[in-house]
Amino acid sequence: MIVDGTRSNAATAPINAALVASRVAAALAEDAAGQDATTAFLAVGDVPARAEIRVTGSTVACGVFVAREVFHQVDARIRFEARVHDGARLESGACACALDGPARSLLSGERTALNFLQRMCGVAAHASRFVDAVRGTGAVILDTRKTTPLWRDFEKYAVRCGGARNHRHDLGAMILVKDNHVRAIGGRSALIARIAASPRAPFVEVEVDSIEFLRDLLASPAAGNVDRVMLDNFTPERVAEALTDVAAYRARGARLEIEVSGGVTLDTVRAFAQPGVDYISVGALTHSAVAAPMSLEFL
Repeated sequence: MIVDGTRSNAATAPINAALVASRVAAALAEDAAGQDATTAFLAVGDVPARAEIRVTGSTVACGVFVAREVFHQVDARIRFEARVHDGARLESGACACALDGPARSLLSGERTALNFLQRMCGVAAHASRFVDAVRGTGAVILDTRKTTPLWRDFEKYAVRCGGARNHRHDLGAMILVKDNHVRAIGGRSALIARIAASPRAPFVEVEVDSIEFLRDLLASPAAGNVDRVMLDNFTPERVAEALTDVAAYRARGARLEIEVSGGVTLDTVRAFAQPGVDYISVGALTHSAVAAPMSLEFL
């Protein structure tokens, strides 16, 4: 399913199982989990062991099923019991999962499992902070494509677990005209003319960097072929000014969504969430999330 911020995308929407398995296998190979020199040196062996993964600070659960896949690939004898569900808010000390199996296998899978869990929980928690900050305003928080290479499905899933929504998944998901596209085809006037002359596409979004650009677009025949306008790098005051023009356009019976992007922080996001703003996209949900605090401890 293509998710572009206008469609429902529940936190429980799964990541493709084959993708999870392949990424986990690659991560275990990267960590040489099958050649654990320390467990071999200490002759840890298959002695039975129990362990728990616990959080050491508040976070949002995400990626428990990925951790399960890690330990399953390391050793199918490991019994994995999830103690939380993805999307749950966790306080310090909460147990995410319990493990029972050969000690050397638990040790060999520990870091890879934690790497997935800590990153995914960290993104989910960061997304939840932005969602909380605009609660009650009607504005929806979106992510962007500013994701870790090859981790996009994991990070976008984490965003959903944090209560935010996904913008386009990739370049093929929807049409989003940005500033460099405008420059590439010869400027604002050329863009407006090209959109006006183009066949109606399923969903078109256009980024504007000024009130003047917005007004030129809304006054042109191209406006009828645009579904959403992104106000990029506007101040909250300029957003308010732009929304006056948008309200006049909508009053004529036109449908147009408004997205705000650029320079949005936790401190400023609520100021941007003004009446009439449908979406606020925040690259920081993924590119600036901090790993969640947690550890695996033998019992």
